[in-house]
Amino acid sequence: MSSTQQALGPGRAMAISQPRHKSWRFRLQGSDTAWAIAFVIPYVAVFAAFVIYPAVYGLWMGSNPALYTLLFSDPLYVTTAVNTLLFVAIGVNVKMFLAFLLSGYFMSRSWWIRSLLAIYLIPWALPALVVFTSIHFMLVTQWGLLDSLWRAVTGHDGPLFLTSEWIAMTANIVSYIWKWMPFWTLIFLAARMAIPRDLYEAAEIDGATGYRRLIYVTFPLLANVYLICTLLSTVWTLGDFPTVYFVSSGAPGKLTDVLATYGFHEAFDFGYPNLGVAAMMSALPVLIPLVIVLMRRVRATGVQL
Repeated sequence: MSSTQQALGPGRAMAISQPRHKSWRFRLQGSDTAWAIAFVIPYVAVFAAFVIYPAVYGLWMGSNPALYTLLFSDPLYVTTAVNTLLFVAIGVNVKMFLAFLLSGYFMSRSWWIRSLLAIYLIPWALPALVVFTSIHFMLVTQWGLLDSLWRAVTGHDGPLFLTSEWIAMTANIVSYIWKWMPFWTLIFLAARMAIPRDLYEAAEIDGATGYRRLIYVTFPLLANVYLICTLLSTVWTLGDFPTVYFVSSGAPGKLTDVLATYGFHEAFDFGYPNLGVAAMMSALPVLIPLVIVLMRRVRATGVQL
């Protein structure tokens, strides 16, 4: 024992030594906190630079009320907004319904149906440029598939499909469905495979076979998944750009543009980026409620996709 400890006694010496241990502990904790902050800073910086800044800057670009006055006074914008609603409403609902039905067909364990599923997924797996450009040239050239079939049947050249507003709009919607239906079919197929087989066996004993099993067993169990997938697909489709841009290119006369392509033309073709951003931001009154409903539905049901 040192002379200081002898002079103070064991109790006082312990009282003096304890604050030293606490100070070292505080120093270690402070060091750990500093290292933790230093470790997090790069991630925060990346998040701020690539997530927060683009979103805030985009909102700032479209924040001028005069932009929306200019938009709403443009008759082409009104046509574009109606086209967007039709494109989303028809495309999403037809796509999801057909995907749900086809998912039941692909439940078969036959090897040839599994092979057919692999082929069926090709349009979704291919880049949008490849898929939609091929459809575009099917519609606009005299050597395209549709014109060749028309000539083979009638002996005359086919019509100019993209000169008709309704044919061009139908081509956009059908192309969108063809491209994205395989993806959602795969999602519904995975959801169907998660349903216990015991439920189907019990339903079969009760006489629920065929379409009755679909109505009374499958659809009630997958209703939440179907709703969430539909909401999510709607959110994505509101900003869909490549379908219309590559298939019809807005023909005839920009009458089949949607908000994404309209905003692109305003920003890059006509040199008004703020107006292009405002065109897309005009969809927020529809988009934000959809996102809120989607998040609440996911939390309420606990559905895992």
